Amino acid sequence: MSLLFSPLTIKNITLKNRIVVSPMCQYSATDGFANNWHLVHLGTRAIGGAALVIVEATGVSPEARISVGDLGIWKDEHIEKLKEITDFIHQNGAIAGIQLAHAGRKASFDIPWENPAQLDEANGGWQTVSASAIPFNPTDKTPTSLSLEGVEKVKADFKNATVRAIKAGFKVIEIHAAHGYLQHQFLSPLSNHRDDNYGGRFENRIRLLLETVEVVKEVWPSENPLFVRISATDWAEGGWNLDESVKLSALLKEKGVDVIDTSSGGLTLAQQIPLVAGYQVPFAEEIKKETEVTTGAVGLITSAKQAEEILQSGKADLIFLARQLLRDPYFPLHAAAELNDEIKWASQYERAKPRK
Repeated sequence: MSLLFSPLTIKNITLKNRIVVSPMCQYSATDGFANNWHLVHLGTRAIGGAALVIVEATGVSPEARISVGDLGIWKDEHIEKLKEITDFIHQNGAIAGIQLAHAGRKASFDIPWENPAQLDEANGGWQTVSASAIPFNPTDKTPTSLSLEGVEKVKADFKNATVRAIKAGFKVIEIHAAHGYLQHQFLSPLSNHRDDNYGGRFENRIRLLLETVEVVKEVWPSENPLFVRISATDWAEGGWNLDESVKLSALLKEKGVDVIDTSSGGLTLAQQIPLVAGYQVPFAEEIKKETEVTTGAVGLITSAKQAEEILQSGKADLIFLARQLLRDPYFPLHAAAELNDEIKWASQYERAKPRK
């Protein structure tokens, strides 16, 4: 059997293979509520053979959403539909996970295909917050620098969202600390110009993320896996870098984080990213080598053989797929055939399975 289709046990969860549905915003919620689009979108990937299906960046508060169409988990009423989705995922042989997120200064946007612009408060938007009062784009509204009380609220929001995630049936939580969103805004010196205990030196810039992990773990079952997604580099001079990511990953591992989902970029318009196949894989490889933490590789991974090579060469332990699974929800089934692996199809689809 290939490594791609070999199981992996992380705490009390056994993934049937190494394919993870990466969190992908659908911009299709109203007031944070999931609906049948999310059920079908996520359920199809479970039927398609992925081992772990992670729900998109889900706002831990109304102001944490990237857009007005983002999912939310800031009130108990959100739980019911999310529970329907997790039940369906689990009934179809996959594990359900959720990415808890706060967009910070990259929040308050409209639906991207309708109006790719930040909304002001008169048009349904809200005041954004960040580590410092520095907008992502000069044309964006200036975020409010979080007070210490605001920092405490962010941590409480993540903790309360975790309690709701448990009630909704999720077996994996991923804290979103990548792509220029709030946790990343604290990590990077390009966006964090604070002069208190949450700014300046490395130990201060990582403080919010470490404290968020701590409060999440106060309520998250110790037997369930906890992931953190990071941007391994800002791809910009003077920004967050791989050496800092290695140090952070070691500390996260000590705090009980089980998987580092290794992405990059998203913090600054000055980023220079070489968009080639597997361009982020070396970051996962370096973090895995230096810290021995379980890592996930993501970014322009599009074929079964490419994914298998990443695993066989020890560069990562999991393969996170996003756009490839938008193009082909049944990629795992097709990849197994390509690698000559025998995997279970949904009984309803079994008659369409290619015969050797």
